[in-house]
Formats: sequence, structure tokens, C-alpha cells
Amino acid sequence: MNRTALVVGVTGMAGYHAAIALRDKGFDVIGMSRSPRYELPGVTHVYADVLDQESMRSVLHDREVTDVVFASWQRQATEADNCRVNGEMLQNTLDVVCADNQLTHVTLVTGLKHYLGPFEAYASAPADTPFREEQGRLPFQNFYYVQEDILFAAAKQHSFSWSVHRPHTLIGYALGNAMNMGVTLAIYGSICRETGEPFVFPGSPEQWNGITDLTDARLLGRHIAWSTTEPAGENEAFNTVNGDVFRWRQMWPRVAAALGVEAAPYPGHPTPLEGRMGHADEVWAQIVAAHGLQAYAASELASWWHTDADLGRTVETFADMGKSRAAGFLEYQDSTHSFRDLFEELRANKIIPRVPSAGPDAGPTA
Repeated sequence: MNRTALVVGVTGMAGYHAAIALRDKGFDVIGMSRSPRYELPGVTHVYADVLDQESMRSVLHDREVTDVVFASWQRQATEADNCRVNGEMLQNTLDVVCADNQLTHVTLVTGLKHYLGPFEAYASAPADTPFREEQGRLPFQNFYYVQEDILFAAAKQHSFSWSVHRPHTLIGYALGNAMNMGVTLAIYGSICRETGEPFVFPGSPEQWNGITDLTDARLLGRHIAWSTTEPAGENEAFNTVNGDVFRWRQMWPRVAAALGVEAAPYPGHPTPLEGRMGHADEVWAQIVAAHGLQAYAASELASWWHTDADLGRTVETFADMGKSRAAGFLEYQDSTHSFRDLFEELRANKIIPRVPSAGPDAGPTA
């Protein structure tokens, strides 16, 4: 395959796994991030600030690019600022790359806030579940909508095809990511196991009892590689979720077992992690020293606020994959295994401690 993909945000979960999937499909892959964090074998890493066009030109001026995956964002204080900054990031990327290349395809990774609304109006008037791609935009400012419009305009101007992917909460390997429930729960569970603190579900009764789903970052990567290369994936928006559904009252004991900790009874109300984990850096430093782990602070690995937001929702949240199935993308991922595989990868890389072998799946708890 004589195609080269630029993956913007390659050290985040979506970008990391998109780069792997495209590399495995035969693409040459250039991974862009603001600074070095970790590198992927077989991927050419470059470092630039997408808010600075000259920064990007300096690392891309002599590189031929045929495809772009944009999987980067920066959280701002208001949604108006989110729209401005994140829109500028995508516009800059397309302006710089299109100036020297004829692109074949551009993929934009957004998420289910397309249906739930931005942080300022989060889940205040969501679309009906299951979320389907044909549902219209919500009547709120949303930087996802701004980015889509920038993408559509550039595709029309420069004659490339596009795809948009809308994953739910991503579970997968990435470090220092601002939206990382899997690693956050791994740090939380490891702290509870070492200190004897209760591993209690921190979220709302609605999430404890309601139906939900997740997105394995590996599946998202393969879905992106599919939409980049298959005609059925061109000029379409796709939900990207594992394909199973569950209730957290069922999943929580399984997550606990995979971390070697006992699941505490649910108290019937939220107990947010951001308030309870103020001591995490101090405790984690002791755990790192005791188990010979990589010298990360808990605050570098865990995103307490984002996991609180996900698990604290008071509305049901899950997405339909029928559009992708009809188009030919048939992959499925068991969500319990998403957590288990991630925890094993974190142990193998000495991010969290090893534990005795986990027992069989625990059943639902009240």
C-alpha cells in the first residue's frame, strides 16, 4: 500500500490505536504529538503544536501525506472556547497538510457528546437511546459540530473523502490521557487493594442500574482503518462501540476481580473520586517504590474528574452499531475483556502492581 497516514494525537488512546491499525494494514504512519511521551514501533514520530501552523510546517514540509486521522483535543474553560480552540486545531492541520498534498481521506474522532451535549449542558437534553447516527444535532454549542463543519468544507474544497467516528468511553492503553477511565479505575483499584480502602462504585444510581456500553480503543483503531480504506466508509459518520451492553452493577465485580480487590457494596449515591482521591499521589509513590513500578504520579495517570463525569451521569447512554454492520464492519469486543486486557498490559509495562490470578466472573450485586 502506497499511502501515508498522519495521526494527530498519536499518544492518546484513539490516535495510538489508530496508528497501530493503519500500520498493520500496510500504511506508512507519521504520528504527531506535542511532545515525546512514548513511541510506537514502525511509526515515525514528529512533534508539533497544532495551534501553530509554522510548527507543523517545520516537521511536515518534506513528508508526503495521503491520509489524516485527527484524534486530538484540548479542554477549555467554556464551550465557546472549546469551539474556537479545537476548531482552530483541526483547521490548522488541514490547511498545512492540504497546502502540499492531495489527500485521499481524513478521519475525525469525536464522541458521544454529539448526542449528550457539551460539558456545560451535559446530558441536560440528550438524544434518545440507543444513539443512532441519523439523529440530528442538539441545540447547544458543541465543538464536535464545529469540527465536523470544518471537515465537510475542507473535503468539498480539496476533494478528499472523510469519516467521523463517535466512540463512547474509551478503554485502552495510553498514559497521561485526560479521558482515561480504564487506567483511572486501575489506579483506584490498586490503591484500594494496597490500603484496604473500599473499592466502591463512585457513580450515580442511574449508571449503576442502567444500560450502558463502552469502546475498546483497539476496536476503534480497526474501525478507523476500515473506514479509511473501504468505499462503504467514505463520507459517513459512525458510532464506534464494542457491540455489547451491560449494567455497572454487573461489571463492577468483574473489574474488581480483575484488579484483585473486593467490590464494596454500592451505597446508593455517588461518592466522587475527585474528592476521595486527594491522597492518591502520596499513596501511589509508596506503591511505586514497593513494587518497582515506573515512576509516574497517580495524577499523571488517573483522570478522576472525567471518570466521575462518565459514571455520574443521570441518563442512560448507549449507541447503536447497525449502520456499521450494514456497511460491512462486523467486529465485536467483549467489554469485560477490554478491562482485563488493559490491566494485564498495565502490569506488563510496570504501571500497576501484579496481583494473584483473578477468580471467575462475579455475578451481579444489588
